[in-house]
Amino acid sequence: MRILLLWLINALSLLAVPYVLPSVSVDSFYAALVTALLLGLINTLIRPLLVLVTLPITILTLGLFTLVINGLLFWFVSSFVEGFRVGGFWSAFWGAIVYSLISSVASWLLIPRPRLPPPPPPRQEPPGDYIDSTARRL
Repeated sequence: MRILLLWLINALSLLAVPYVLPSVSVDSFYAALVTALLLGLINTLIRPLLVLVTLPITILTLGLFTLVINGLLFWFVSSFVEGFRVGGFWSAFWGAIVYSLISSVASWLLIPRPRLPPPPPPRQEPPGDYIDSTARRL
């Protein structure tokens, strides 16, 4: 259920990106659903390999090259999905940033987070004259 809700939030976030960046366009909700699914799959399967291959550049740029990878993958997905268009690399770069910001904020607001269990009660120390007969000494 949580994955479907994330998918829907990502698709709606993708529909909001053209309002911020006119060079990115999404024709329909169906195109947004397909694009969100493909972005999720590519970010799960291909992105880790790209990050690993470009690790020296990523370290040299203190992690900023990861933004370039995100933009390239955003642009890559636009070449496959009919109804999702990106104007160029810089449009994809900023579109990926705006998309991730919108979807992160929407996910944070709409998806309930599991609550942490309460901490265990403090352990009571035995009285001073207590002898632990179960302790083993070597």
